[in-house]
Amino acid sequence: HHDLAQVDIYEKLPVPFGLVRFGVAPDHPEVKNVINSFTHTARSDRCAYYGNVTVGRDVTVGELRQAYHAVVLSYGAEDNRVLGIPGENLSGVYSARAFVGWYNGLPENRDLKPDLSCETALILGHGNVALDIARILLSPLDLLRKTDITDCSLAALACSKVKRVWLAGRRGPLQVAFTIKELREMINLPGTRPVLSPADFTGLENAVKDAPRPRKRLTELMIKTALEKPGGKALAAQAAAPRQWGLKFQRSPQEVLPTADGMRARGVRMAVTRLEGSGDSARAVPTGDVEELECGLVLSSIGYRSLPLDPTVPFDTQRGVIPNNLGRVEGAPGLYCSGWVKRGPTGVIVTTMNDSFDTAQSVLEDLQGGVLDVSVSREGFGAVGSILQSRGVRPVSFSDWEKIDAAEVARGKAAGKPREKIVDPQEMLQLIGH
Repeated sequence: HHDLAQVDIYEKLPVPFGLVRFGVAPDHPEVKNVINSFTHTARSDRCAYYGNVTVGRDVTVGELRQAYHAVVLSYGAEDNRVLGIPGENLSGVYSARAFVGWYNGLPENRDLKPDLSCETALILGHGNVALDIARILLSPLDLLRKTDITDCSLAALACSKVKRVWLAGRRGPLQVAFTIKELREMINLPGTRPVLSPADFTGLENAVKDAPRPRKRLTELMIKTALEKPGGKALAAQAAAPRQWGLKFQRSPQEVLPTADGMRARGVRMAVTRLEGSGDSARAVPTGDVEELECGLVLSSIGYRSLPLDPTVPFDTQRGVIPNNLGRVEGAPGLYCSGWVKRGPTGVIVTTMNDSFDTAQSVLEDLQGGVLDVSVSREGFGAVGSILQSRGVRPVSFSDWEKIDAAEVARGKAAGKPREKIVDPQEMLQLIGH
């Protein structure tokens, strides 16, 4: 949209693609096809990639703003929300973010070593990430072996004793945040049967009559699964399924209960809630009743959280976003933001893409309107490269990444997988001679 624009991308890890590489489930390869578009962009002679550079540490946002006419922050949400309840630090309790990072080869989570020696797991949350984790925990190994799941997590899952997964949420069936595609996959997972309580779904047909179509179809699929008994062969197959999963509604975690020695999780005490209001805005209010659920593995999937990157950048700690107007950072001309750090950790890849288009539009408008002064030339990487060099930081280029990529694909091929991810950044850097 502007044939003089030069774009440099800075990334903390040596490898690009962020959440597409480290967040998308390994058994969803089609979702990762967006990498092809990213690669096409990165290979443009007007675009350069500099990996292995931590903005805020190796180079400040202020230094970037002096080197470029415009700086866009799109570093997402690299933390998770905490439950804020007693016992959440016990052994056996993990954040969904760390668990997903572990099976997807995110370097910082490579040593997680989750304990999968119990039969029952409880996932707190009713979003797509919660369903992803349940699916990975219960999938037949043959399905996972053909994916880019890491070798180490595949080995751990091969020894896993988990055969029952509950997904609990504070609100009801009409407020679940997952989408129909993920639910359908879970219902059709081989060797696994869904356990949905008919009582949770009675009378809901009327409640969703006028709901938007996606919500209506999603609820109808849950109702059908809860109320319909499969016939004949399907019934026999389901009855013999060695593993099961189910949804629990109107349950809010109060405490993770410890084993007798006080070291590990043995269950979760949950408050039974009732809903005030209806639809997406319904609030869960404790009724005073409590319930205990036994489980040796607890995964908290209640949302991701963005962190401030640099003290000079305004940040709303309540909402976990950079205050902005259509991507323009408030009170900082020439500074922009996009993605989860702009509007909070919601939505799927296409939501974030549309969000980027909006921010790019703001940058283009500011160029045309003279908000960005391009009469003064800026050095870009020329200036930043010198700063990095003086601090002993060696960036990784896109062609360096392509060498890492080729090595991963070759390792994967040997194991019959699309790739075997390298999980140690030092190993990546050695591979490219850094």
